[in-house]
Amino acid sequence: MTTKKTGEGSRNKKPARKPAKPRPEESAPAVPEGQEGNGALVLVVDDYQDAREMCCEYLSYCGFRVAEAKNGQEAIDKAHELLPDLILMDLSLPGMDGWEATRRLKADEKTKKIPVVALTGHALAGHSEGARAAGCDAFVTKPCMPDALVAEVKRMLDGANNKSRTRNGS
Repeated sequence: MTTKKTGEGSRNKKPARKPAKPRPEESAPAVPEGQEGNGALVLVVDDYQDAREMCCEYLSYCGFRVAEAKNGQEAIDKAHELLPDLILMDLSLPGMDGWEATRRLKADEKTKKIPVVALTGHALAGHSEGARAAGCDAFVTKPCMPDALVAEVKRMLDGANNKSRTRNGS
């Protein structure tokens, strides 16, 4: 009679299978047509964390790189540090509001050419004119559909790229 010692067993056991990795097309739904980002850096400025996160998640999903700021001073600091391709600026911020932050960014030689899209929950007629007077290049009323926001970001970036090509003689 043969006895097996502890730890001995069949040497013909198959190794455990690793779970299959999901294919890229199965792991996430496709980005909506026309909403593909180009890797541009967007600074999202909003004091409400949930709004910031939602916006950043969707922009990232669409291929943009994102950075966040929660007030006007932080927006100015990050704009100087990162030189984003575009800033989404909530106008109603604690401390230094988005109006003043935009005025300062547009008055600064280093940041004045960065497009600023104003985001606000105020749909009053005078707000869009006031935002433009402060230096905002576009105005979006919250809440807005994520696809509409991405379309506006792309429109502004395309416009900024066309202007820089014209200035450079391309």
